[in-house]
Amino acid sequence: MEQHNFKKKFGQNFLTDENIIKKIISTASVEKDSLIIEVGPGSGMLTKELNKLSQVLAYEIDVELEARLKELRLENTTIIFDDFLKRDIKEDISKYKYKKLYVVANLPYYITTPILTKIIESNIDIEKIVIMVQKEVADRFTSLPKHKDYGSITVFLNYYFNIKKEFIVSRNCFIPAPNVDSAVISLNKKNDRKTAKDETSFFKLIRDSFQFKRKTLKNNLKDYNLRNIEDTLKNYNMTLTTRAEEISLDIFIDISNNL
Repeated sequence: MEQHNFKKKFGQNFLTDENIIKKIISTASVEKDSLIIEVGPGSGMLTKELNKLSQVLAYEIDVELEARLKELRLENTTIIFDDFLKRDIKEDISKYKYKKLYVVANLPYYITTPILTKIIESNIDIEKIVIMVQKEVADRFTSLPKHKDYGSITVFLNYYFNIKKEFIVSRNCFIPAPNVDSAVISLNKKNDRKTAKDETSFFKLIRDSFQFKRKTLKNNLKDYNLRNIEDTLKNYNMTLTTRAEEISLDIFIDISNNL
């Protein structure tokens, strides 16, 4: 891929290590007769292996890669050359017959969170997501309460998925090499999850609670019914002087359901 004009604006760092590809495939454990969504196939190294497992729907924003990807002649793969964030994913996958839906990708790092948000808000029933992200992002997604990396995105993703950091990937496994190491994480669908009565209000509560991370709930949630919030917190031996980073997903759900 040395001849390719790598585009920083698209976050292009192409994975070159075949052992890492094999580990991603093993982690994904894609079942037969499934559909795999890949975002940003790049050079097609991962796409080639996914193509052997099942049907693949890939999204690539860089049209200059079209000729190279077509050369691979991947008969189970369809590549849409468009911006994934602008697509109607539900409409795109409606053309396929499959038993389970997976997302497997080496994501463009600068839009990792928007891509995951898009996938969730598209309301498609995903069995499992296996993605490569910056190591610090993986730390944030898999963090626990009372840790510095714990934030609103942690709570948001954990509402839907059980998230696990699978393995670290050295920056030397890419062309060009990024400035940081990466990590592969898995997000497995929660089948029996605790839910909020009003998810729109719940996610607003999460955003507002973490608005100023060093401030207490009392300061961040001035526009809420603080008495109701305090009553819920008492059940967990907490007060309004607690910070959002100390509160688990289940407690946030209880606070939201009691507002």
